[in-house]
Amino acid sequence: MQLVESGLLKRQVSLADYTTWRVGGPAEWLAEPSNDEQLDALLQWAQDEDLPCRVIGAGSNLLIHDDGLSGLTLCLRKLQGSDLDADSGVVSAWAGEPIPTLARRAARAGLHGLEWAVGIPGTVGGAAVMNAGAQGGCTAERLVAVDVLSLDGDTCGARLRIEHNDLDFDYRHSRLQNGHHLVIRGHFQLEPGHDPTALTQRTSSNLSHRTGTQPYQWPSCGSVFRNPEPLKAGRLIEALGLKGQRIGDAQVSPMHANFIVNLGHATAEQISDLIELVQTTVTKHHGIHLHPEVKRLGFPEVTPL
Repeated sequence: MQLVESGLLKRQVSLADYTTWRVGGPAEWLAEPSNDEQLDALLQWAQDEDLPCRVIGAGSNLLIHDDGLSGLTLCLRKLQGSDLDADSGVVSAWAGEPIPTLARRAARAGLHGLEWAVGIPGTVGGAAVMNAGAQGGCTAERLVAVDVLSLDGDTCGARLRIEHNDLDFDYRHSRLQNGHHLVIRGHFQLEPGHDPTALTQRTSSNLSHRTGTQPYQWPSCGSVFRNPEPLKAGRLIEALGLKGQRIGDAQVSPMHANFIVNLGHATAEQISDLIELVQTTVTKHHGIHLHPEVKRLGFPEVTPL
């Protein structure tokens, strides 16, 4: 497969268009595979060229450095499609399938278990990696297995299935965050036999609640910090008067303090600096270190406090 000549493999592509924050420098190489054959060829190419490989989906939980990323960046948002069995409740979806799309489709089929996911602007693969959740539900409750490709050395490209019990799920965490695997498909067990109309109404209600309480009018990554249960990160930040705090065009949302929004021309550096300002302030006054949900790519490793 002629990757460059076919247009599948591109050089120096801005990643700002691939994240919901609308920030980030260029990818040295970028590809958006839409099938297994392309994915295999791209991984083999990166291995032959001895290049690092990073994977992104909808870019809804990413902060990419202003200098961009070296090596190959694989965006899986075109790797879409799903299969639902209304009788058994078994659902399988490709990694790039938008999780809200899957949630709506499941509701229409009378399958209960993903109504909470309708407002999450991410993909099935990203939801599995981050154990995404909202409104009392989370991915780990319904995900039974993932199909992955190895990204490790001699085994790069090898396929395997990882079952639920081996995914080490925790709050906004899974084993998949170690970067050794690329999720290509997720398998869910939902509850069949529910009223499609009632599920669809509940799904729509969940979406209305999220859009009414969160700042969707500005680019953001969703919630920036994990909640230090039983406390809520947003309430800790708001109590310190940080709503509206700005560094350049990066702002702690006046609507919801656990959101940092891009008012138009924010840089990744400004957003990163504002994250650290919020962390430092909360630690100083509350003695609590807020851990980001957002994944930073291209930044120096940060040692947790």
